[in-house]
Amino acid sequence: MGKIIIEFDSVEEQEDARTAIDGYKWKLAIWDLDQMLRSTVKHGQKFNGTGNASSEEIEVCDKLREQIRSILEGYGLNIEH
Repeated sequence: MGKIIIEFDSVEEQEDARTAIDGYKWKLAIWDLDQMLRSTVKHGQKFNGTGNASSEEIEVCDKLREQIRSILEGYGLNIEH
């Protein structure tokens, strides 16, 4: 792959520049959230806590994983790669 150059010329574009630079961090944050949800769905671990998750909690976590993936797909993104 070749070199990619992104130019932002003004102070008003500073936030756009930060967003472009931090793209990989956003991907990692979504990945971490997905893995927390996955632990609840696959292993029955309480989300963000200790103990066993209820069946309702497992179902909600599964639906959230599906929704995250649907939203990402809508933007042409995939956290698996």
